[in-house]
Amino acid sequence: MERTGRILAGTDIAVLAADATLGLTALDREFLSELKKRKLPFILAYTKADLLGASERAQRTSEAGIGAESEAGSGAEAGSESGGIPVVFTSAVTGEGIHELKELLGSFAPKVAKEKVILADLVTPGSTVVLVTPIDSSAPKGRLILPQQLTLRELLDHHCRAIVCQPEELAGTLASLKNPPALVVTDSQAFAEVNAALAKEIPLTSFSILFARYKGNLETLMRGAKAIDSLREGDEVLISEGCTHHRQCEDIGTVKLPGWIEKHVGFRPVFTFTSGGDFPDDPKKYALIIHCGGCTLPEREMQHRLDTAEYAGVPIVNYGIAIAHMNGILKRSLSVFGEEFL
Repeated sequence: MERTGRILAGTDIAVLAADATLGLTALDREFLSELKKRKLPFILAYTKADLLGASERAQRTSEAGIGAESEAGSGAEAGSESGGIPVVFTSAVTGEGIHELKELLGSFAPKVAKEKVILADLVTPGSTVVLVTPIDSSAPKGRLILPQQLTLRELLDHHCRAIVCQPEELAGTLASLKNPPALVVTDSQAFAEVNAALAKEIPLTSFSILFARYKGNLETLMRGAKAIDSLREGDEVLISEGCTHHRQCEDIGTVKLPGWIEKHVGFRPVFTFTSGGDFPDDPKKYALIIHCGGCTLPEREMQHRLDTAEYAGVPIVNYGIAIAHMNGILKRSLSVFGEEFL
């Protein structure tokens, strides 16, 4: 159940397949309760429907707590708005309910909403944007990390001129331009170096800050940055990454961030490190959680981690915002979004 809970953190819709000849077991009910608690959309699919009579089907529908039923096609029962849940009776032998199950799944597809953008609303077509991407021992061999890839692609789609360079090449890159760039976006670990090399009038932000806004988490993470200054000796700090990768000698999560935090607060807190799907269900013991940008995590899972921290009363901040705060440039890196984030 614990491992299932981790999977549910990144799940968009769940289907519980229950044996119709047995009805709902105690474990089935526990699972349904967990789905409701997490506010996950789900469907209850009874299997072996070919072995049931009409009275048994009515009993199964009733025990599922449907409320007022209405036909949703042959073999399917849909819950009412009073709290019922979608139920479909299926049979692998006769094919009953399979089409209806697919239709129910399709009905949960998100409606077309306003397309979210990473930075296209911050620049205009034809603008020049500089992307600062360090290539060091911790950089993936032969490729760019996902936020860099997606940002570059969006700039190309938006007909902007994207210039990619390493931190030590930034001064030369800027000098080669006839006009200053409309925006500079840096990898978080190069924030201090890029800020020092950049004229104050040139807008600056980071990939992780852009993606925090993109995923709707920016305000929550901004509040978490202030908690860094409140750390006390003996406090436990969780540094968590959504992806799994081979740790390098200069790894940002396990080496650089702890060093920067120690320098900022004047002592070394107790650090714990997690990666991939390993994130605590109850993080109350931590004084602060510092999370990566979450670019490889489904949006729902990242939101679940933020909600878990908030429910436990633990402040949470991402790498980019934490680094910008410790370097005294958070206000500058947020000013590109306008007054609402200042």
